[in-house]
Amino acid sequence: MSETNAQADSQPQVPSPKDASTVMVVRDGATGPEVFLQRRVGAMAFAAGMTVFPGGGVDPSDGTADIEWAGPEPAWWAAKFGTTEARAKALVAGAVRETFEECGVLLAGPTADSVVSDTAGYRDARGRLERRDVSLAAFLAEEKLVLRADLLRPWANWITPVIEPRRYDTRFFVAVLPEGQLADGATSEAEEVQWRTPAEALDRWRSGADILLPPTWAQLVALSEFASTADILAAEVVIDPIMPVLSAVEGRQVLSFPDNQRYFADLPDQSRLKGSVRK
Repeated sequence: MSETNAQADSQPQVPSPKDASTVMVVRDGATGPEVFLQRRVGAMAFAAGMTVFPGGGVDPSDGTADIEWAGPEPAWWAAKFGTTEARAKALVAGAVRETFEECGVLLAGPTADSVVSDTAGYRDARGRLERRDVSLAAFLAEEKLVLRADLLRPWANWITPVIEPRRYDTRFFVAVLPEGQLADGATSEAEEVQWRTPAEALDRWRSGADILLPPTWAQLVALSEFASTADILAAEVVIDPIMPVLSAVEGRQVLSFPDNQRYFADLPDQSRLKGSVRK
């Protein structure tokens, strides 16, 4: 084996990013739109202690089964996110599943133009979904529910940097909290939940009360520009994939991404940022 090949073999392999879906659940408040946020428990393997939106990795079962579906078809989502129809279907289904698992908000209804107003009756099914005892498609079929893809809007696409051992290709969605439903903290992944305006969330980040990773910060900055949830849903968003890159700037390593200078200028304590646990 040549020295060059030996060096190449000794380099750590960059893991491929896993598909993930994150949903910004919003509602109209007294002073403008509010967004639902969770502080992740400290034992999580990814983003421990960070304040985030509900979401997580796409499950292999999310896009493989027939699902009663209302709203834009997978081909529409594929065009918005620049991916295949099968992958787009899994991303949307994953968004609905993760939102229900992590905060009890269910974007589904008995018919194509209705949505459940109280999810308390699905508490057991929520636990089964979280434990992967049942797939989203099976749950919806059992309860005779239709997935409401039209309640979601595509928003952004961020990819975890190659320096992280645990990587995600995350599509961000936005959805308005359905009337009658409550978002809660009944998940093992969150130690605290909160409704805040984007401006309040950013103020807490600047003060050090909450810690935001760049993708979360960027979406809060974007949401802060809107006066109502109707304006958010009506926004025409162009989605370009963003993958932060570690670059040398004035002799030090800096993570580069859109508006990174603004982010780091306001960051209260960089040492508290946590990405993936290395194993």
